Amino acid sequence: MAKHIIGTVDEIPPGERKIVDINGRSIGVYNVAGEFFAVRNRCPHQGGPLCEGRTAGFLKCEKPGGPYEYLRKGEIIRCPWHGWEYDLKTGQSWVDPGSVRVRSYDVGVEALDEARIEIDPETGYAKGPFLAETYPVSVDRLNVVLDLP
Repeated sequence: MAKHIIGTVDEIPPGERKIVDINGRSIGVYNVAGEFFAVRNRCPHQGGPLCEGRTAGFLKCEKPGGPYEYLRKGEIIRCPWHGWEYDLKTGQSWVDPGSVRVRSYDVGVEALDEARIEIDPETGYAKGPFLAETYPVSVDRLNVVLDLP
């Protein structure tokens, strides 16, 4: 299984989400009270952009008009198209729990390996873990030429 760095913990504060594209697959990564969850940004019902919907919780009430309790705040995502609800932790549907679920993914927080971080002395920037492919470019009689291998 390939790991993909999608950002820092500070980029997704509690109660927020970040939608990323990984290999052509749109995925929403959520911070629920410091715990991270990821679900596919596609509602199984009719393909709506699930992660553009609101997060909520559940209201529990023993009797009509009685006191209620708000449970699982921020753990339920509601599709913006038709209101179908899914559990961010498991992908389980709350509209048709027996047969419908959204794809969920494992997500975690890892510290950067301090030994691998290289600081450029000239700029003060840390070099990132990726390297863009570069190609030699030359000028030949005022024509810009790109040399591809």
